[in-house]
Amino acid sequence: MTLVRSEIGALIATWLPNQRWFAGKGRGVAVTSRLLEVISETPPEFSIWTADAHYDDGSHETYQVPLVLREEPVQSLEHVLLGSVQVDGSPLWVYDALHDKGVTQTLIEGIRSGRNTDVLRFIPHAEPGEFPDGAQSLVLTAEQSNTSLVYGHRAILKVFRRLEPGLNPDIEIHDALTELGGRNIARLLGSITATIDGEPVSLAMLQEYMTTATDGWELAKISVRDLMAEADLHADEAGGDFAGEAERLGVATAHVHADLANAFGTDLLATHQLAPRSAAMHARLDAALAIVPQLAEIESGLRASFDAVARRSEPVVTQRIHGDLHLGQVLRTARRWIVLDFEGEPVKSLAERRTFDSPLRDIAGMLRSFDYAARHQLVDVGSDAQRDYRASEWADRNRSAYCDGYADASGHDPRDDAALLRAFEADKAVYEAVYEARNRPSWLSIPLASLARLGVPSASGQEGAQ
Repeated sequence: MTLVRSEIGALIATWLPNQRWFAGKGRGVAVTSRLLEVISETPPEFSIWTADAHYDDGSHETYQVPLVLREEPVQSLEHVLLGSVQVDGSPLWVYDALHDKGVTQTLIEGIRSGRNTDVLRFIPHAEPGEFPDGAQSLVLTAEQSNTSLVYGHRAILKVFRRLEPGLNPDIEIHDALTELGGRNIARLLGSITATIDGEPVSLAMLQEYMTTATDGWELAKISVRDLMAEADLHADEAGGDFAGEAERLGVATAHVHADLANAFGTDLLATHQLAPRSAAMHARLDAALAIVPQLAEIESGLRASFDAVARRSEPVVTQRIHGDLHLGQVLRTARRWIVLDFEGEPVKSLAERRTFDSPLRDIAGMLRSFDYAARHQLVDVGSDAQRDYRASEWADRNRSAYCDGYADASGHDPRDDAALLRAFEADKAVYEAVYEARNRPSWLSIPLASLARLGVPSASGQEGAQ
């Protein structure tokens, strides 16, 4: 068995760097693997492995790799085949188990029953009758950093690929907000954790699945498409006007922020504590300039926005926030908006993702997302004065409606704190520029267009919030 495990480890080492959820693409890496737990020994064997990616710069990451060993090749699993190993002279085919409908029901049953082993804990957060019964799993294709399985249109299991010690914020926040009865989240049904090197690690979470829900990004894209198809109409005249939904989304965001404050409390960031936050923004801009030299043209204006944070004369109210809020993280059901994925930014550590921050950072992220929705079509069809004007008009209208909804529901208009909101939005756009330069160069024009606006000093300080 030791030899078989070594062979499987070699398969993982070759396979892992090519997965879309692997964050270390393009870096020198050595991968070592180990068996965490055999969930089912009855053929086909279903097990969970961990893979440690050791990078040339000395850093490392740990990934979760559930595997199934099949005695015969399975054509429908060919796309997730790692390879084969020899056991007693016979081959076993090794596949990514999350795509094997014959074994994934084991995960649901484990949560429902509250199964525990020396290594794994399956934790139910709902009554047994709320779990899907006998439903086959279907892997969703849209996610990047995790893998999600839908069971019978009733539940969705998110399996965390990159692992860190501690409770994943997505589980922590959904547990707390489910307990509060929050209307704008998907209820938590269960979770799976492991003990690795003596520390608890979150492996997966199970939530209710929102049937007939539509992704916010897709809805916004349809609205922009409808607007661009009518050359003589303004954003408020087009049939697919999104402003009403943007306003309702602002209300939902305010409700989620209120629930987070209720569940985890609030704090104040004193004025002397703002200088390090400002310095971090400057540092991110320093790094970005080496990758996106076009930022040099507006560098002084961006630095002025970041300096305004350090000069602030009033403390900042902080709390737990979403941490990575945008139109792709929300769903529109028939009755309400649902906010998803409270993991925070994947590149940050779990400790950083739990740190209190201003709710304005979430709002800035959503404002940036409206800009992306407005301008994404220009990447394909080209930009001209009329298209630029119409895209800006759509973005301004929906950014304003979103802030209106947030203000009505929370009693605090985020535009009243324009300098801080502007700095958060500029900081986010700098991050976007680096991402696009590295991954989608044809999209770089989207954050650069926003940064051109955000990098122009303003006497009123209002542009970053409109």
